[in-house]
Amino acid sequence: MKFPAAPANGHCITRQPPPLGRRHSIPLFSSLDPIMQHVHTFRLRIGARWPAMRKSASILRLGESILSLFSSSTSSFPGKPSISTAATADPQPPLDNLITSQLLSILSLPSWQKHPSLNKIIASISPTNVASLFSIHNLNPQTAFAFFNYLSQRPNFRLNAYTHSSLISLLIKARSFANAERVRISMLKCCANSDEAKFVLDFLRKLNDIDDGEGRFRLDVKCYNLLLMSLCKFVLIDEMKSVYNMMLDDRISPNIFTFNTMINGYCKLGDVVEAESYIRKIFHARLNPDTFTYSSLILGHCRNKDVDRASSIFYAMPQKGCRRNEVSYNYMIHGLCEVHRIDEGLSLLSKMGEDNCRPNVRAYTVLISALCRAKRRGEAMDLFNEMRVKGCEPNLYTYTVLIDSMCEEKNLVEARKLFDKMTAKRLAPNVVTYNALIDGYCKQKEIDSALEIFNLMEQNKCSPNVRTYNELICGFCRVKRVPIAMVMLTKMAERKLIPDLTTYNSLIQGQCREGHLESAFRLLDMMKESGVQPDHFTYNLLIDALCKGGRVEEARSLFDSLHENGLEANVVIFATLIDGYCKVGKINCARALFDQMHVMKCLPNSYVYNSLMNGLCSEGKMQEALLLLKQMTDAKVTPTVITYSVMMKGLLKDDSFDHAHRVLDQMISMGCKPDVCTYTEFIHAYCSRGRMEEAEKLKDEMTVSGILPDVVTYTVLIDGYGSLGLIGRAFDLLKSMMDAGCKPSHCSFSILMKHLWNGKRLLGSGKGAHLNADSVDVANVWKLVDFETVIELINNMEEHGSVPNLDTYRILTAELCRDGRLKEAQGLVDYMQGRGIYPDERIANSLIVCCCMLGMLEEAFKLVNSLVERGQLPSLESYRMLICALYDKGSEEKAEAAFRSLLGCGYNNDEVAWKLLIDGLLKKGLVDRCSELLNIMEKKGCQPQSLTYTKLIEASATFINILERAFGISAFRKNAHG
Repeated sequence: MKFPAAPANGHCITRQPPPLGRRHSIPLFSSLDPIMQHVHTFRLRIGARWPAMRKSASILRLGESILSLFSSSTSSFPGKPSISTAATADPQPPLDNLITSQLLSILSLPSWQKHPSLNKIIASISPTNVASLFSIHNLNPQTAFAFFNYLSQRPNFRLNAYTHSSLISLLIKARSFANAERVRISMLKCCANSDEAKFVLDFLRKLNDIDDGEGRFRLDVKCYNLLLMSLCKFVLIDEMKSVYNMMLDDRISPNIFTFNTMINGYCKLGDVVEAESYIRKIFHARLNPDTFTYSSLILGHCRNKDVDRASSIFYAMPQKGCRRNEVSYNYMIHGLCEVHRIDEGLSLLSKMGEDNCRPNVRAYTVLISALCRAKRRGEAMDLFNEMRVKGCEPNLYTYTVLIDSMCEEKNLVEARKLFDKMTAKRLAPNVVTYNALIDGYCKQKEIDSALEIFNLMEQNKCSPNVRTYNELICGFCRVKRVPIAMVMLTKMAERKLIPDLTTYNSLIQGQCREGHLESAFRLLDMMKESGVQPDHFTYNLLIDALCKGGRVEEARSLFDSLHENGLEANVVIFATLIDGYCKVGKINCARALFDQMHVMKCLPNSYVYNSLMNGLCSEGKMQEALLLLKQMTDAKVTPTVITYSVMMKGLLKDDSFDHAHRVLDQMISMGCKPDVCTYTEFIHAYCSRGRMEEAEKLKDEMTVSGILPDVVTYTVLIDGYGSLGLIGRAFDLLKSMMDAGCKPSHCSFSILMKHLWNGKRLLGSGKGAHLNADSVDVANVWKLVDFETVIELINNMEEHGSVPNLDTYRILTAELCRDGRLKEAQGLVDYMQGRGIYPDERIANSLIVCCCMLGMLEEAFKLVNSLVERGQLPSLESYRMLICALYDKGSEEKAEAAFRSLLGCGYNNDEVAWKLLIDGLLKKGLVDRCSELLNIMEKKGCQPQSLTYTKLIEASATFINILERAFGISAFRKNAHG
């Protein structure tokens, strides 16, 4: 088959002819001596690496050409966003001797400000470098002070507290106290974080303790107040208390600014009692509380959610001779909004003019945020427009609140417009703004748009945080691109970001959904090793995945291990395991677990009862299910829509339509609204009995009720019409389904194909043939259908107005490939290309896997090359199957070439080792090949984490145990260990 021409800059696997006459792979049942030698060598090599690997539990390095699929320069689809792979800039090193010499030389000149090299040198230095420069004693103090002022005027250069301290020391040494005082005042105002504020406190305390005999640089009341304000900014209340005591020890009388700052600090913490003790000190000092004092008290009461007490102070302020200002109003409005009294907050906003106060951007933003949280976004937008009309320009936080709200309401188009409007006004988005958009796009599975915002974020030098990566990881898992989500884990390590519980839970959930349970459990071990404790959600994901895979006893073992892992089973985990037992028909085990819940005082909820009832109904035990329903209501557990749907499903299965309708009526009368699943159960029952008119009537009824049919509803109806031979009506429903934005599933197309194929066979059998005689079922249709019928399906779609798209061809190709129909799949790809639709990675990977299944390794190898050349990404599964098959065939050089290509794709190194080395080679007994490829990984700097080396050792030990059991050789382990 032919793919579009590859770009000139594409990378491909080196094509080499397969070696002849040699086969190093040792099959499981060949001579034991070579196997023992290979296993022994492998384990010695891993063991030698082990101590070094224990030093670091972080992911070490990503492949150079990471995520080529995101590169717009190599993608075959224009406009595809790319992820920047530029490393985060390292902290700037101290000035070297050359730059120091140059800067000192320039500063020694009378007109140093005009020197042509000055700006270039300043661009290469940091505040730390400047602090080092000021520490050089032969620098003229007045020149240092002038240079300090020169730097402070530069908009993109921040002089931190450490720079200030170095200059102050230099100026004091030169007894330039007036300039030192100016720098000290600047230092007290410059602190950007709590660490700087604490440093300033420590520095000034030491200076204050130095007695020069004249006390010329001791702290005065102004400096003490500025220091208190700096500490108050970061709510460092213990340090504030220490500074206050220092003032008293220095016999400096606190003034109203001192007391107000202390009151504000305590009120920020909601400690109104302590704040009021300072109000008493105000009166004791014969001072009067002012607007700032009472505003702080309003803040303190609001922090405690005591809005009524705050309101009484607010309204009493004029009586105490204190004017209410914008800060007073802002605190009061914010407090009202926090207790959901938004309308009172809006009323207060409208009354600000009575106190000659003008609403500012904070007041508007607080109310807009509250309205958005209350799902009153229309009113929020009205207020947003009002503030602009009144000349109050929204700030970054105002825009961010609205963007976040729009994203939550899935209104991504409007959110992006507002984002663009904000940037057009030269407001720089922060990480919260970017995260809101990324999260919104990821939740709607618009991952390319999310990546576009991510790229924009990096271009604008806004560093992603853990939440950014968590949102992307969740987004990739949501669209079933789990390997790329794993790459995000690597990117986090590169940025020195530490994965948290959300990171690991999202990845575990993604691996579970894809059926990769072994990888999910490896992630569980990885999170434990990194110090992140799994929670109930983590274990529920794993138990649920085991149950869905039919591995209920393993799920029970994991359930029983919860206690030793520091957790007790909660109602959700009980419900999951009970449902798992019911699904495999082990109702007695489910009932025993149900009884255990009561013993553990874990009260069953509706999900538990629903699972048990569903299990009973599935086995036709309706009377027992009804008794359980009574037990449920007796226990004061309210039946849900699922409860009623389960009961109706059981009744419909027994043809008790009238009884089922009575239950439906009872459900509605109880105020429980039917959902799409409820209606679909009825529709399925009618369709399976050929009662299509009643099924259609129910579909119309649910639509009128505001409940849209889903993919299952449409597929059930399609199957119903197809079973009656009304294939045209089935395709009409497919069109309606696609027009409604509901994507057909593989089941939808399989059912259509089944009916087309059965209809074709029926016509060939003559008029007397029965419709259901020897009909092909959905499970086998793709094994038997011919290429002409596949094209007939596409033609029928077009005739009925539902034009096949890329998703259609993905599903059809995947179904054909799954059953080894490579010729038909390749023909379909040629057909779609003739229609101007080009295959993507998913289609190509389906073909690669199919080629490997059929032993057509040369064709698979070429397809991998073709994908890489087009700047796209062969899947890990494709590489695993190809490399293992090449080794089985004896094509070692091609297998290694494919592996090197895999490492160049930038997949997560641990996942490569898990899925290719452990789940691929070691499970096939190719221990020596595993060791060789691990060596290639290490040479290319793609080392897995230490935990993965442990997994490799464990997998090799498992292989040894298999051999021992197979051959019964007791000396095997002794030989393997030397």
